[in-house]
Amino acid sequence: MSISRNVLLLCLIAGFFIGIIPAGAQPVIGGDRAWYAVHCNVDGATVYFDGQPKGEIQGGVLYVEAYTTGTPYKSYTVTKDGYTTFSDSIDGVPGKGETFDLYATLNPAQPTQAPVIGGDIGWYTVHSNVDGATVMFDNTYQGVITNGILSVQVYTTGTPYSTYTVTKEGYLPFTSPVTGYPAKGQTVDLYATLNPAPTPVPTKSPLSLGIIVFSIAVAGFLLVSRRS
Repeated sequence: MSISRNVLLLCLIAGFFIGIIPAGAQPVIGGDRAWYAVHCNVDGATVYFDGQPKGEIQGGVLYVEAYTTGTPYKSYTVTKDGYTTFSDSIDGVPGKGETFDLYATLNPAQPTQAPVIGGDIGWYTVHSNVDGATVMFDNTYQGVITNGILSVQVYTTGTPYSTYTVTKEGYLPFTSPVTGYPAKGQTVDLYATLNPAPTPVPTKSPLSLGIIVFSIAVAGFLLVSRRS
């Protein structure tokens, strides 16, 4: 009899707690849950919401969980190597238990290959002791020295350069002949040392003859006046 009473008591206690805890209740983080469905034509593409990665496209879609009372997302971006990046704004917010569809189409990226004009490619590497100096090949601008060098692409069957010049304000210009020419895939090194330009010394203008004569006359007058 005592065992039956204990079982009955446990059942009453369990029933009390079941009555005050709703079935299926879950902690609410930011409000009720909803989803964004990002549709894309390229599996494996990475999806970002406001710059934060959310996952990868699988089977043409990625579901991103959201909370209806949370801070709304503003934009989404979809990227994958070999494809152009897709970005767009998020103009809606799903309601509780709803799904909001977003779409992204990725196109294959065009290979960035410079057109071959005049044949195979080689390089000159111009070395200099002054960063920011301007490099000219036969009076044609090529760029500026950065971290001590500048690489200049040339075509091996093109017209050879004759001279190179390196200049920067405050330094004496450097000019030298181009004595070598790179073969296909090769690099020819050129060197330029810039020296600071001398600081000009201001010259005193000579006194005019009139001022000299006038000064002698005044001195003579003062001398005569003292003797008198």
